[in-house]
Amino acid sequence: MQQFQIRTDLALEATESVKKKEAGQLRGVSIEEYDVMEDVHISKVVIMSKNAAKSMGKPTGTYITLEAPDLQESDEDYHREISEELAKQLRSVLPDIGNEKSILVVGLGNRDVTADALGPSTVDNLFITRHIIREYGKQAYHASKMHQISALVPGVMAKTGMETAEIIKGVIKVTEPDIVIVIDALAARSVKRLNRTVQITDTGIHPGSGVGNHRNALTKESLGIPVIAIGIPMVVDAGTIVCDALEKLSQEYDEGKASLDYFRNNADTQLHNMYVTAKNIDETTKRLSFTLSEAINIALDMEA
Repeated sequence: MQQFQIRTDLALEATESVKKKEAGQLRGVSIEEYDVMEDVHISKVVIMSKNAAKSMGKPTGTYITLEAPDLQESDEDYHREISEELAKQLRSVLPDIGNEKSILVVGLGNRDVTADALGPSTVDNLFITRHIIREYGKQAYHASKMHQISALVPGVMAKTGMETAEIIKGVIKVTEPDIVIVIDALAARSVKRLNRTVQITDTGIHPGSGVGNHRNALTKESLGIPVIAIGIPMVVDAGTIVCDALEKLSQEYDEGKASLDYFRNNADTQLHNMYVTAKNIDETTKRLSFTLSEAINIALDMEA
């Protein structure tokens, strides 16, 4: 049996885990937290040193996390406000976004697996401009300045036979964008953050890392241009749910602590292949992908 390892794609959760393990001492990491709306919380984690990156298992860089408990609700006005706040946060990490850029937006994931379809679904609602600007100029949109936006849904290796990174590198070589924005479904440590949290980071992404499928990294180092990653946790490791339940039990009963220690040291590896998502994931994915696409459209509108 192997020791149970909790997986998470969220830097905020990695920070919480390390702080708990090291009794609150966390060097090389800057954390800023504030509220932007009622019940909407922003956390900005900046990993500044290699030692901190090693402790947290995350690359150095900036991680912005928006937590909104009502993100699953079908309130259009609320989602519009969230989109506007996300656009503001996205602009803060996009390099030199005040000048016209060529931007490639990549929707990662498998369109046929609903919990993994966030990226492709988001791309479906983007305002794509590159082809029109190249053919007719910015005058076609009656605009004085515009970004050239293009999009790509590379699919998954099981269908294409190619690594996602290989496809994106080929497109970058031909179209020569200045920035890549990558959208992907993430895995969370906590059930309470499922479908309620958005992470924006300037460190790029390692596709599938949250569910143990390690694909080639999509980063500035691997692609040669800045990579901004946006994600929402759509699944939780089944083992994590069991671990959380035992942890709560251990706070009340000594038997619970013994069970928790046993589980952590003798976790059934089958649990590592099981992931849990919400029962209304179809509706949730559709709603959240539209919220993300609105945020990106607003962020990339130079005349907004």
